Amino acid sequence: MVQYLDGTVLPMVLAFLSWAILIGAVIYIPFRRSPVAAQAWLLLFFFLPWGALVVYLAVGNARHPKWRRDRIEKVPDIIRHAIAHMTLEGMGGMRTLRPHHRMTAHLVHRIGRFPSLADNRIVLDADYNRVVDRIAADIDSARHHAHVMVYILQNDQAGNKVLSALERAARRGVKCRLLIDAVGSSRDRKAIAKRLRTTGVELRLILPLRFWNQATRMDLRNHRKIVVVDGKVGWVGSQNMHRIEYEPKTFYRELMARVEGPVVLELQAIFIGDWYLETAEDIGSPELMPAPEPPSADRTATAQVLPSGPDYPEAGVDILFTDLIYSARQRVVLATPYFIPNEPLLLAMRTAVSKGVRVTLFVTSTTNSLLIDRAQQSYYDELLEAGVEVMLYRERFLHAKHLSIDDDIAIVGSANMDRRSFELNSEVTLIAYSEDTVRDLRAIEDDYRAKSHRLNLEDWNKRGFMIQLGENVTRLISPLL
Repeated sequence: MVQYLDGTVLPMVLAFLSWAILIGAVIYIPFRRSPVAAQAWLLLFFFLPWGALVVYLAVGNARHPKWRRDRIEKVPDIIRHAIAHMTLEGMGGMRTLRPHHRMTAHLVHRIGRFPSLADNRIVLDADYNRVVDRIAADIDSARHHAHVMVYILQNDQAGNKVLSALERAARRGVKCRLLIDAVGSSRDRKAIAKRLRTTGVELRLILPLRFWNQATRMDLRNHRKIVVVDGKVGWVGSQNMHRIEYEPKTFYRELMARVEGPVVLELQAIFIGDWYLETAEDIGSPELMPAPEPPSADRTATAQVLPSGPDYPEAGVDILFTDLIYSARQRVVLATPYFIPNEPLLLAMRTAVSKGVRVTLFVTSTTNSLLIDRAQQSYYDELLEAGVEVMLYRERFLHAKHLSIDDDIAIVGSANMDRRSFELNSEVTLIAYSEDTVRDLRAIEDDYRAKSHRLNLEDWNKRGFMIQLGENVTRLISPLL
Protein backbone atom coordinates (compact mmCIF):
# COMPACT_ATOMS: atom_id res chain seq x y z
CA MET A 1 0.00 0.00 0.00
CA VAL A 2 2.82 2.44 0.92
CA GLN A 3 4.62 1.62 -2.31
CA TYR A 4 1.40 2.20 -4.21
CA LEU A 5 0.96 5.61 -2.70
CA ASP A 6 4.61 6.47 -3.23
CA GLY A 7 4.31 5.52 -6.89
CA THR A 8 1.50 7.38 -8.63
CA VAL A 9 -1.49 8.08 -6.42
CA LEU A 10 0.16 10.34 -3.81
CA PRO A 11 1.64 12.76 -6.38
CA MET A 12 -1.73 12.88 -8.14
CA VAL A 13 -3.53 13.59 -4.86
CA LEU A 14 -1.07 16.35 -3.97
CA ALA A 15 -1.35 17.86 -7.45
CA PHE A 16 -5.15 17.75 -7.25
CA LEU A 17 -5.15 19.42 -3.82
CA SER A 18 -2.71 22.09 -5.03
CA TRP A 19 -4.99 22.93 -7.94
CA ALA A 20 -7.98 22.90 -5.60
CA ILE A 21 -6.22 25.40 -3.32
CA LEU A 22 -5.34 27.62 -6.29
CA ILE A 23 -8.88 27.52 -7.73
CA GLY A 24 -10.34 28.22 -4.29
CA ALA A 25 -7.99 31.17 -3.93
CA VAL A 26 -9.04 32.59 -7.30
CA ILE A 27 -12.68 32.40 -6.20
CA TYR A 28 -12.31 33.63 -2.61
CA ILE A 29 -9.30 35.97 -2.44
CA PRO A 30 -10.71 38.86 -4.57
CA PHE A 31 -13.83 39.06 -2.38
CA ARG A 32 -13.86 42.45 -0.54
CA ARG A 33 -10.19 43.05 -1.20
CA SER A 34 -8.44 45.67 -3.30
CA PRO A 35 -7.29 44.46 -6.74
CA VAL A 36 -3.64 45.10 -5.86
CA ALA A 37 -3.82 43.08 -2.64
CA ALA A 38 -5.75 40.31 -4.42
CA GLN A 39 -3.11 40.12 -7.14
CA ALA A 40 -0.33 39.83 -4.57
CA TRP A 41 -2.08 37.01 -2.75
CA LEU A 42 -2.89 35.15 -5.97
CA LEU A 43 0.73 35.45 -7.09
CA LEU A 44 1.84 33.88 -3.82
CA PHE A 45 -0.74 31.09 -4.19
CA PHE A 46 0.39 30.43 -7.75
CA PHE A 47 4.02 29.83 -6.77
CA LEU A 48 3.55 28.36 -3.26
CA PRO A 49 -0.02 27.09 -2.86
CA TRP A 50 0.54 25.14 0.37
CA GLY A 51 2.72 27.79 1.99
CA ALA A 52 0.36 30.54 0.88
CA LEU A 53 -2.57 28.63 2.38
CA VAL A 54 -0.84 28.45 5.78
CA VAL A 55 0.07 32.15 5.69
CA TYR A 56 -3.40 33.15 4.54
CA LEU A 57 -5.14 31.18 7.28
CA ALA A 58 -2.88 32.91 9.80
CA VAL A 59 -2.95 36.51 8.58
CA GLY A 60 -4.86 36.73 5.32
CA ASN A 61 -8.26 37.87 6.50
CA ALA A 62 -8.14 41.28 8.20
CA ARG A 63 -10.98 40.52 10.58
CA HIS A 64 -11.05 40.01 14.30
CA PRO A 65 -12.61 36.80 15.70
CA LYS A 66 -16.35 36.82 16.36
CA TRP A 67 -16.10 37.55 20.10
CA ARG A 68 -14.03 40.62 19.29
CA ARG A 69 -16.37 41.76 16.53
CA ASP A 70 -19.29 41.47 18.95
CA ARG A 71 -17.50 43.83 21.34
CA ILE A 72 -16.53 46.17 18.51
CA GLU A 73 -20.21 46.54 17.62
CA LYS A 74 -20.81 47.89 21.11
CA VAL A 75 -17.94 50.39 21.06
CA PRO A 76 -19.96 53.21 19.40
CA ASP A 77 -22.49 52.99 22.23
CA ILE A 78 -19.68 52.95 24.81
CA ILE A 79 -18.18 56.08 23.27
CA ARG A 80 -21.56 57.81 22.94
CA HIS A 81 -22.17 57.05 26.60
CA ALA A 82 -18.75 58.45 27.47
CA ILE A 83 -19.11 61.72 25.60
CA ALA A 84 -22.74 62.09 26.72
CA HIS A 85 -21.27 63.33 29.99
CA MET A 86 -20.08 66.36 28.00
CA THR A 87 -22.02 68.45 25.50
CA LEU A 88 -19.36 68.35 22.82
CA GLU A 89 -21.76 69.80 20.27
CA GLY A 90 -21.82 73.00 22.29
CA MET A 91 -18.07 73.33 21.82
CA GLY A 92 -18.14 72.56 18.11
CA GLY A 93 -15.30 74.06 16.17
CA MET A 94 -16.97 74.05 12.76
CA ARG A 95 -17.83 77.74 13.03
CA THR A 96 -14.15 78.58 13.54
CA LEU A 97 -12.98 76.79 10.39
CA ARG A 98 -12.33 78.30 7.02
CA PRO A 99 -14.86 77.19 4.40
CA HIS A 100 -12.42 74.89 2.59
CA HIS A 101 -11.63 73.08 5.87
CA ARG A 102 -15.21 72.35 6.78
CA MET A 103 -15.48 69.51 4.28
CA THR A 104 -12.38 67.90 5.82
CA ALA A 105 -13.88 68.27 9.28
CA HIS A 106 -17.13 66.70 8.03
CA LEU A 107 -15.15 63.80 6.55
CA VAL A 108 -13.24 63.16 9.78
CA HIS A 109 -16.47 63.39 11.79
CA ARG A 110 -18.22 60.95 9.46
CA ILE A 111 -15.56 58.25 9.46
CA GLY A 112 -14.24 58.68 13.01
CA ARG A 113 -17.37 59.90 14.87
CA PHE A 114 -15.65 62.84 16.60
CA PRO A 115 -16.43 66.51 15.81
CA SER A 116 -14.02 69.40 15.44
CA LEU A 117 -13.57 71.29 18.71
CA ALA A 118 -12.27 74.81 19.29
CA ASP A 119 -10.03 76.31 21.97
CA ASN A 120 -7.31 73.67 22.20
CA ARG A 121 -3.67 74.23 23.07
CA ILE A 122 -1.28 72.09 21.02
CA VAL A 123 2.47 71.90 21.61
CA LEU A 124 4.63 69.75 19.35
CA ASP A 125 7.68 68.08 20.88
CA ALA A 126 10.33 66.26 18.84
CA ASP A 127 12.83 65.81 21.68
CA TYR A 128 12.65 62.09 22.50
CA ASN A 129 13.95 62.10 26.07
CA ARG A 130 12.18 65.33 26.97
CA VAL A 131 8.85 63.82 25.89
CA VAL A 132 9.39 60.91 28.29
CA ASP A 133 10.20 63.32 31.12
CA ARG A 134 7.21 65.54 30.36
CA ILE A 135 4.78 62.61 30.25
CA ALA A 136 6.13 61.39 33.59
CA ALA A 137 5.76 64.92 34.99
CA ASP A 138 2.15 65.15 33.78
CA ILE A 139 1.38 61.81 35.46
CA ASP A 140 3.04 63.11 38.64
CA SER A 141 0.57 66.03 38.56
CA ALA A 142 -2.49 63.74 38.26
CA ARG A 143 -5.17 64.09 40.91
CA HIS A 144 -7.93 61.81 39.68
CA HIS A 145 -6.76 59.45 36.93
CA ALA A 146 -3.94 58.68 34.51
CA HIS A 147 -4.56 56.62 31.37
CA VAL A 148 -1.70 55.36 29.21
CA MET A 149 -1.98 53.29 26.03
CA VAL A 150 1.11 52.43 24.03
CA TYR A 151 2.16 49.85 21.46
CA ILE A 152 5.64 49.22 22.89
CA LEU A 153 6.43 49.64 26.57
CA GLN A 154 9.76 48.40 27.87
CA ASN A 155 11.07 48.15 31.38
CA ASP A 156 14.14 50.24 30.49
CA GLN A 157 15.30 53.79 31.23
CA ALA A 158 12.42 55.44 29.38
CA GLY A 159 9.70 52.98 30.29
CA ASN A 160 10.82 52.99 33.91
CA LYS A 161 10.18 56.74 34.18
CA VAL A 162 6.58 56.32 33.05
CA LEU A 163 6.00 53.20 35.12
CA SER A 164 7.47 54.85 38.21
CA ALA A 165 5.23 57.88 37.69
CA LEU A 166 2.18 55.60 37.46
CA GLU A 167 3.24 53.78 40.62
CA ARG A 168 3.65 57.06 42.49
CA ALA A 169 0.25 58.25 41.26
CA ALA A 170 -1.43 55.03 42.33
CA ARG A 171 0.05 55.40 45.82
CA ARG A 172 -1.55 58.86 45.98
CA GLY A 173 -4.94 57.33 45.24
CA VAL A 174 -4.99 58.26 41.54
CA LYS A 175 -6.78 55.72 39.34
CA CYS A 176 -4.14 54.47 36.90
CA ARG A 177 -4.96 52.32 33.87
CA LEU A 178 -2.37 51.02 31.44
CA LEU A 179 -2.97 49.35 28.06
CA ILE A 180 -0.05 47.81 26.17
CA ASP A 181 -0.11 45.75 23.00
CA ALA A 182 0.64 42.10 23.71
CA VAL A 183 2.86 41.68 20.63
CA GLY A 184 4.48 45.10 20.53
CA SER A 185 5.38 44.87 24.23
CA SER A 186 6.08 41.13 24.22
CA ARG A 187 9.70 41.46 25.34
CA ASP A 188 9.01 43.00 28.74
CA ARG A 189 5.30 42.48 29.31
CA LYS A 190 5.79 39.72 31.92
CA ALA A 191 8.32 41.78 33.84
CA ILE A 192 6.01 44.80 33.69
CA ALA A 193 3.02 42.75 34.86
CA LYS A 194 5.05 41.36 37.77
CA ARG A 195 6.28 44.83 38.67
CA LEU A 196 2.79 46.34 38.72
CA ARG A 197 0.97 43.43 40.38
CA THR A 198 0.72 44.99 43.84
CA THR A 199 1.01 48.68 42.95
CA GLY A 200 -2.62 49.49 42.23
CA VAL A 201 -1.90 50.26 38.55
CA GLU A 202 -4.41 48.34 36.42
CA LEU A 203 -2.59 46.71 33.49
CA ARG A 204 -4.33 45.06 30.56
CA LEU A 205 -2.74 43.45 27.52
CA ILE A 206 -4.26 44.35 24.18
CA LEU A 207 -5.13 41.23 22.20
CA PRO A 208 -2.95 38.65 23.98
CA LEU A 209 -2.35 35.77 21.60
CA ARG A 210 -4.80 32.91 21.97
CA PHE A 211 -5.19 30.00 19.59
CA TRP A 212 -8.24 28.17 20.91
CA ASN A 213 -10.73 29.79 23.27
CA GLN A 214 -11.29 33.40 22.19
CA ALA A 215 -8.63 33.06 19.48
CA THR A 216 -6.85 36.26 18.41
CA ARG A 217 -4.76 37.30 15.42
CA MET A 218 -1.07 38.19 15.55
CA ASP A 219 -1.23 40.71 12.69
CA LEU A 220 -4.16 42.86 13.89
CA ARG A 221 -2.55 45.07 16.52
CA ASN A 222 -3.29 48.25 18.47
CA HIS A 223 -0.60 50.70 17.39
CA ARG A 224 -1.99 53.76 19.20
CA LYS A 225 -0.03 55.99 21.56
CA ILE A 226 -2.30 57.94 23.91
CA VAL A 227 -1.80 59.49 27.35
CA VAL A 228 -4.65 61.24 29.19
CA VAL A 229 -4.25 62.82 32.63
CA ASP A 230 -7.35 63.95 34.56
CA GLY A 231 -9.18 64.45 31.25
CA LYS A 232 -7.33 67.76 30.88
CA VAL A 233 -3.93 66.91 29.40
CA GLY A 234 -3.32 64.49 26.55
CA TRP A 235 -0.45 63.19 24.44
CA VAL A 236 -0.68 61.65 20.98
CA GLY A 237 1.82 60.85 18.26
CA SER A 238 4.42 58.32 17.17
CA GLN A 239 6.56 57.66 20.25
CA ASN A 240 6.55 54.40 22.16
CA MET A 241 7.94 54.15 25.67
CA HIS A 242 11.38 52.63 25.24
CA ARG A 243 14.86 54.06 25.29
CA ILE A 244 15.91 56.17 22.34
CA GLU A 245 18.36 53.49 21.17
CA TYR A 246 15.70 50.83 20.60
CA GLU A 247 17.88 48.63 18.42
CA PRO A 248 21.69 48.66 18.74
CA LYS A 249 23.13 51.82 17.17
CA THR A 250 19.64 52.84 15.97
CA PHE A 251 18.44 56.05 17.59
CA TYR A 252 14.81 56.99 17.06
CA ARG A 253 13.43 60.40 16.13
CA GLU A 254 9.75 60.91 17.00
CA LEU A 255 7.07 63.57 17.15
CA MET A 256 4.45 63.90 19.87
CA ALA A 257 1.74 66.49 20.47
CA ARG A 258 0.80 67.60 23.96
CA VAL A 259 -2.79 68.83 23.95
CA GLU A 260 -5.03 70.63 26.39
CA GLY A 261 -8.65 71.57 25.86
CA PRO A 262 -11.81 69.75 24.76
CA VAL A 263 -10.06 67.57 22.17
CA VAL A 264 -8.46 65.69 25.11
CA LEU A 265 -11.92 64.25 25.74
CA GLU A 266 -11.84 62.62 22.32
CA LEU A 267 -8.58 60.90 23.20
CA GLN A 268 -10.20 59.89 26.47
CA ALA A 269 -13.19 58.41 24.66
CA ILE A 270 -10.89 56.32 22.46
CA PHE A 271 -9.13 55.00 25.57
CA ILE A 272 -12.49 54.16 27.16
CA GLY A 273 -13.49 52.24 24.02
CA ASP A 274 -10.20 50.35 23.91
CA TRP A 275 -10.43 49.53 27.62
CA TYR A 276 -13.87 48.05 26.98
CA LEU A 277 -12.55 45.94 24.10
CA GLU A 278 -10.00 44.29 26.40
CA THR A 279 -12.05 44.04 29.60
CA ALA A 280 -15.77 44.27 28.66
CA GLU A 281 -15.85 47.01 31.34
CA ASP A 282 -17.46 50.37 30.58
CA ILE A 283 -15.47 52.87 32.63
CA GLY A 284 -17.15 55.96 31.18
CA SER A 285 -18.20 58.45 33.85
CA PRO A 286 -18.57 62.21 34.34
CA GLU A 287 -15.30 62.23 36.31
CA LEU A 288 -13.39 61.12 33.22
CA MET A 289 -14.95 63.84 31.04
CA PRO A 290 -14.52 67.10 32.99
CA ALA A 291 -15.61 70.44 31.59
CA PRO A 292 -12.67 72.01 29.72
CA GLU A 293 -11.17 75.04 31.37
CA PRO A 294 -11.27 78.37 29.49
CA PRO A 295 -8.22 78.76 27.24
CA SER A 296 -5.36 80.49 29.02
CA ALA A 297 -3.09 80.86 26.00
CA ASP A 298 -3.23 83.24 23.07
CA ARG A 299 -2.49 80.40 20.67
CA THR A 300 -5.52 78.15 20.41
CA ALA A 301 -6.45 75.68 17.71
CA THR A 302 -9.51 73.93 16.40
CA ALA A 303 -8.77 70.22 16.29
CA GLN A 304 -10.32 66.77 16.16
CA VAL A 305 -9.21 63.19 16.54
CA LEU A 306 -9.58 60.35 14.05
CA PRO A 307 -9.42 56.77 15.36
CA SER A 308 -8.98 54.14 12.65
CA GLY A 309 -8.47 50.41 12.22
CA PRO A 310 -10.43 47.16 12.34
CA ASP A 311 -12.20 48.37 15.51
CA TYR A 312 -13.52 51.38 13.57
CA PRO A 313 -14.64 49.67 10.33
CA GLU A 314 -15.80 52.88 8.65
CA ALA A 315 -12.59 54.80 9.38
CA GLY A 316 -9.63 54.68 7.04
CA VAL A 317 -6.86 57.15 7.73
CA ASP A 318 -5.71 56.77 4.13
CA ILE A 319 -9.00 58.35 3.04
CA LEU A 320 -8.10 61.44 5.06
CA PHE A 321 -4.52 61.58 3.74
CA THR A 322 -5.68 61.24 0.14
CA ASP A 323 -8.43 63.83 0.47
CA LEU A 324 -6.09 66.36 2.08
CA ILE A 325 -3.44 65.95 -0.62
CA TYR A 326 -6.08 66.58 -3.30
CA SER A 327 -7.20 69.70 -1.43
CA ALA A 328 -3.70 71.20 -1.19
CA ARG A 329 -3.05 74.45 -3.05
CA GLN A 330 0.63 75.22 -2.39
CA ARG A 331 2.47 72.61 -0.37
CA VAL A 332 2.27 69.07 1.00
CA VAL A 333 4.88 67.55 3.34
CA LEU A 334 4.68 63.92 4.42
CA ALA A 335 6.93 62.18 6.96
CA THR A 336 6.82 58.46 7.64
CA PRO A 337 9.28 55.66 8.41
CA TYR A 338 7.39 53.20 6.21
CA PHE A 339 6.07 54.33 2.84
CA ILE A 340 4.24 51.55 1.01
CA PRO A 341 1.25 53.48 -0.33
CA ASN A 342 -1.93 52.32 -1.98
CA GLU A 343 -2.74 53.48 -5.50
CA PRO A 344 -5.18 56.29 -4.46
CA LEU A 345 -2.50 57.90 -2.28
CA LEU A 346 0.10 57.68 -5.05
CA LEU A 347 -2.33 59.16 -7.55
CA ALA A 348 -3.15 62.01 -5.19
CA MET A 349 0.55 62.86 -4.82
CA ARG A 350 1.13 62.78 -8.58
CA THR A 351 -1.99 64.86 -9.21
CA ALA A 352 -0.96 67.45 -6.64
CA VAL A 353 2.40 67.93 -8.35
CA SER A 354 0.64 68.26 -11.71
CA LYS A 355 -1.43 71.10 -10.27
CA GLY A 356 1.71 72.96 -9.22
CA VAL A 357 1.71 71.89 -5.57
CA ARG A 358 5.12 71.26 -4.04
CA VAL A 359 5.05 67.72 -2.57
CA THR A 360 7.85 66.58 -0.26
CA LEU A 361 8.24 63.11 1.22
CA PHE A 362 10.60 62.56 4.17
CA VAL A 363 11.51 58.93 4.81
CA THR A 364 14.25 57.43 6.89
CA SER A 365 17.33 56.51 4.86
CA THR A 366 17.14 52.86 5.90
CA THR A 367 14.39 51.20 7.92
CA ASN A 368 14.77 48.34 10.38
CA SER A 369 13.69 45.84 7.71
CA LEU A 370 15.50 45.08 4.45
CA LEU A 371 12.24 43.81 2.92
CA ILE A 372 10.45 47.07 3.68
CA ASP A 373 13.47 49.03 2.41
CA ARG A 374 13.23 47.35 -0.96
CA ALA A 375 9.45 47.62 -1.10
CA GLN A 376 9.32 51.36 -0.45
CA GLN A 377 12.31 52.04 -2.71
CA SER A 378 10.31 50.50 -5.54
CA TYR A 379 8.05 53.57 -5.45
CA TYR A 380 10.82 56.15 -5.69
CA ASP A 381 11.11 55.99 -9.49
CA GLU A 382 7.55 57.06 -10.20
CA LEU A 383 7.58 59.63 -7.39
CA LEU A 384 10.74 61.26 -8.74
CA GLU A 385 9.48 61.13 -12.31
CA ALA A 386 6.25 62.81 -11.20
CA GLY A 387 8.20 65.59 -9.51
CA VAL A 388 7.78 64.58 -5.87
CA GLU A 389 10.72 65.67 -3.72
CA VAL A 390 12.02 62.55 -1.93
CA MET A 391 14.25 63.31 1.06
CA LEU A 392 16.20 60.56 2.85
CA TYR A 393 16.69 61.42 6.52
CA ARG A 394 20.11 60.27 7.70
CA GLU A 395 20.77 61.45 11.25
CA ARG A 396 18.54 58.91 13.04
CA PHE A 397 15.77 56.43 12.37
CA LEU A 398 12.91 58.78 11.48
CA HIS A 399 9.94 57.14 13.18
CA ALA A 400 7.77 60.28 13.25
CA LYS A 401 4.49 60.22 11.30
CA HIS A 402 2.96 63.50 10.24
CA LEU A 403 1.53 65.48 7.34
CA SER A 404 1.17 69.20 6.70
CA ILE A 405 -1.06 70.81 4.10
CA ASP A 406 -0.41 74.38 2.95
CA ASP A 407 -0.06 76.64 5.98
CA ASP A 408 -3.06 75.70 8.06
CA ILE A 409 -3.54 71.93 8.55
CA ALA A 410 -1.20 69.73 10.57
CA ILE A 411 -1.64 65.99 11.07
CA VAL A 412 0.24 64.14 13.82
CA GLY A 413 -0.40 60.56 14.84
CA SER A 414 0.61 56.92 15.02
CA ALA A 415 -0.22 55.84 11.45
CA ASN A 416 2.48 55.01 8.92
CA MET A 417 1.74 55.38 5.22
CA ASP A 418 1.40 51.70 4.48
CA ARG A 419 -1.28 49.04 4.26
CA ARG A 420 -0.66 47.86 7.81
CA SER A 421 -1.64 51.25 9.23
CA PHE A 422 -4.39 51.75 6.65
CA GLU A 423 -6.14 48.42 7.20
CA LEU A 424 -4.66 46.22 9.94
CA ASN A 425 -3.53 48.37 12.86
CA SER A 426 -5.66 50.41 15.23
CA GLU A 427 -4.31 53.97 14.91
CA VAL A 428 -5.04 57.45 16.19
CA THR A 429 -4.54 60.75 14.36
CA LEU A 430 -4.79 64.36 15.55
CA ILE A 431 -5.92 66.92 12.98
CA ALA A 432 -5.11 70.55 13.84
CA TYR A 433 -6.61 73.39 11.80
CA SER A 434 -4.04 75.92 12.93
CA GLU A 435 -1.45 78.14 11.28
CA ASP A 436 0.52 78.23 14.52
CA THR A 437 0.74 74.44 14.71
CA VAL A 438 1.73 74.23 11.05
CA ARG A 439 4.42 76.85 11.66
CA ASP A 440 5.81 74.72 14.49
CA LEU A 441 5.71 71.66 12.27
CA ARG A 442 7.50 73.54 9.46
CA ALA A 443 10.41 74.23 11.81
CA ILE A 444 10.69 70.48 12.47
CA GLU A 445 10.48 69.76 8.74
CA ASP A 446 13.20 72.31 8.06
CA ASP A 447 15.44 70.50 10.52
CA TYR A 448 14.72 67.23 8.68
CA ARG A 449 15.74 68.89 5.44
CA ALA A 450 19.07 70.01 6.86
CA LYS A 451 19.82 66.42 7.87
CA SER A 452 18.53 64.70 4.72
CA HIS A 453 19.79 63.82 1.26
CA ARG A 454 17.55 64.69 -1.65
CA LEU A 455 17.19 61.87 -4.16
CA ASN A 456 18.07 62.69 -7.74
CA LEU A 457 16.39 60.65 -10.47
CA GLU A 458 19.53 60.39 -12.58
CA ASP A 459 21.61 59.16 -9.65
CA TRP A 460 18.82 56.87 -8.43
CA ASN A 461 18.66 55.16 -11.83
CA LYS A 462 22.33 54.18 -11.47
CA ARG A 463 21.65 51.68 -8.68
CA GLY A 464 22.59 48.09 -9.46
CA PHE A 465 20.48 45.58 -11.36
CA MET A 466 20.18 43.21 -8.37
CA ILE A 467 18.85 46.04 -6.21
CA GLN A 468 16.25 46.88 -8.85
CA LEU A 469 15.33 43.21 -9.15
CA GLY A 470 14.83 43.01 -5.37
CA GLU A 471 12.67 46.13 -5.49
CA ASN A 472 10.51 44.68 -8.27
CA VAL A 473 9.99 41.41 -6.42
CA THR A 474 9.09 43.07 -3.13
CA ARG A 475 6.84 45.53 -4.99
CA LEU A 476 4.74 42.55 -6.07
CA ILE A 477 4.15 41.47 -2.48
CA SER A 478 4.14 44.97 -0.94
CA PRO A 479 0.34 44.89 -0.35
CA LEU A 480 0.97 41.97 2.01
CA LEU A 481 3.61 43.70 4.14
